[in-house]
Amino acid sequence: ITEKEFIQLTEYIESNYGIHLKKEKKTLVMGRLHNILVENKCSTFSDYFNLLKMDKTGNVVSAFINKITTNHTFFMREADHYDYFKNQVLPYLSSQTADKDLRIWSAGCSTGEEPYTLAMILDDYFDKQKIWWDTKVLATDISDRALDKAKSAIYTNEQIERLPYNWKIKHFKKTNSVNGITDQIRNEVLFRKFNLMDNFPFKRKFHVIFCRNVMIYFDNKTKIELINKFYEFTEPGGYLFIGHSESLNRDCSKYKYVLPAVYRKE
Repeated sequence: ITEKEFIQLTEYIESNYGIHLKKEKKTLVMGRLHNILVENKCSTFSDYFNLLKMDKTGNVVSAFINKITTNHTFFMREADHYDYFKNQVLPYLSSQTADKDLRIWSAGCSTGEEPYTLAMILDDYFDKQKIWWDTKVLATDISDRALDKAKSAIYTNEQIERLPYNWKIKHFKKTNSVNGITDQIRNEVLFRKFNLMDNFPFKRKFHVIFCRNVMIYFDNKTKIELINKFYEFTEPGGYLFIGHSESLNRDCSKYKYVLPAVYRKE
């Protein structure tokens, strides 16, 4: 890949998806896209870039996103967030939400571990009162491959190893060496393909937004713009959870700091 070709591709993905690829990622980009060039009979990265720009079906772009994005996650990642959500956030929201419509968004949900965990926490917390509440979790990502894996709701023994024993019994159906999430929990998560760089189409604001370990791929300007959009779509008193490796510039945001990687709209 030439310098010009690398710049073309990185500018394309940043302007369309917010993902900022530094120069040191050049080898990674070459490695991840090599097979795609072969499959599309492109002799150069310039040929492939032209194919990408002219794609009317969405298939070429989708395959590109699947290759470039990193969908690394696991159950109970940054578990202290889930404890705070269960012990502090839910008691507050359940006492304040008069219409019993709790709106929670897992933005950048990857292969589904985060939204399913939230759904299991909600199931435990509301228990028999659950029938009176709408607590469905919206889960979005730009990767079709990640969303397909999430929708399948099937995880290996190793993948669910960190989960509480009672969850494994209650919320999973075991078949051979894989574990399928029960329909009760699956039906509580709505998976949608969505690009965080697009205008937010939501009619109502969210009580809680989880967007963890997504903004590490964005430059500062993109991150600030996204945080401001999140703020606009957060209910007063609502929460934003980001990754522990991420930071929020308090001078550029109206969110109030609560805990490491936890913020609130007052």
